[in-house]
Amino acid sequence: MLAKYKKVGKVLSVSMVAVLSLSLLAACGKKEEATTEPKDTSAVVATYEGGTITANEFDMEQRVMKFLYPEYAQMMDMDDFKEYLVKQEVAYEYLSGKASDAAKTEGAKTATEQFDKMKASVQADQWTEMLKAQNLTDQNIKDYMTRIMTVIKDKETGVTEDAIKAEFEKNKDQFTTASVRHVLINFTDPKTQKERKKEDALKLAKEVKAKLDGGADFAEIAKKYSEDTGSAENGGLYEDTPVASWVEAFKEAAKTLPLNKISDPVETEYGYHVMKVEKRTEADYAKLTAEQKETLKSQLAAAEIDTFMTSELDKIVKEVKLPKTDKAEEGTTEGTTGTGTEKGTEGEKTDAGTDTKTDQGTTGTDKETKTDESTDTSGK
Repeated sequence: MLAKYKKVGKVLSVSMVAVLSLSLLAACGKKEEATTEPKDTSAVVATYEGGTITANEFDMEQRVMKFLYPEYAQMMDMDDFKEYLVKQEVAYEYLSGKASDAAKTEGAKTATEQFDKMKASVQADQWTEMLKAQNLTDQNIKDYMTRIMTVIKDKETGVTEDAIKAEFEKNKDQFTTASVRHVLINFTDPKTQKERKKEDALKLAKEVKAKLDGGADFAEIAKKYSEDTGSAENGGLYEDTPVASWVEAFKEAAKTLPLNKISDPVETEYGYHVMKVEKRTEADYAKLTAEQKETLKSQLAAAEIDTFMTSELDKIVKEVKLPKTDKAEEGTTEGTTGTGTEKGTEGEKTDAGTDTKTDQGTTGTDKETKTDESTDTSGK
């Protein structure tokens, strides 16, 4: 059953590492037994090698999950998803308990920094209401993040420079950037909202290309003809953008087009793009910042955690006793928005194909910056 939700856990893990959003791993705070808190006498819902998870602890996990990633709220009514969550909680409890003291110190420090950034990105009154809705405190969120980051930091200690270089070679697109102008002719007519035949869209795109080949100013043509309202007013320009953030066809064109050459129409799922690459900065390991190398290290740590989840976790879980709701799974595990879907694995694409994850080796934005899907149709 855990394999069914493998993408969910893996993507959430990477999101936590990169601080891309409020979408974090489901491994809620547990066992920071402050003396002021009453003893937890609730039923044990999971037993594992070295510990247990109680009903109250699992309830806390679900509330934190709903706070950090509300898109999962509906899935939490499903029995098999609940089992996945409680087993994932077991994993992080087990791994954090085995972490070194240094990893615990560094994990707490990193979690606090990330928490502060996350909180600062939300209006104070909105933050308060979000906490109130799930009956949570700041400390609940901090404890949750600390546990996850402790495991991440512990796994990072085993990552070598050679492994980081190999990871870089596999993910060069994360670090290659390009400045691209484009004109999008959408497969949906923006005026009528009716589907446009591909041949009609291609004809319009070829007319745009002919004007540009004839010497027309690209910025002016984009302002007049582009149906990507996210870039049209900027002359169709997306500047110094990681090529990994674009849908495949647009990305490949951005990587391979000769500089300042007007492309033939490039088809994506959103329409036809007439493109011009004005600048491209190729990835070079020697030029990576320390921060970018840290992100690669974190990706490798997340991969090791994922391996533990799929290969080792069931060996340490002795029993799971969750109350059954008898609710059937609605849809598929790939059907949620964002993280946990195939789109979530690659980053959710906007109408233009923009991958909303910031995956260029930086720590990302404090919240996942979701490009307005109704306006950004850049292919980005």
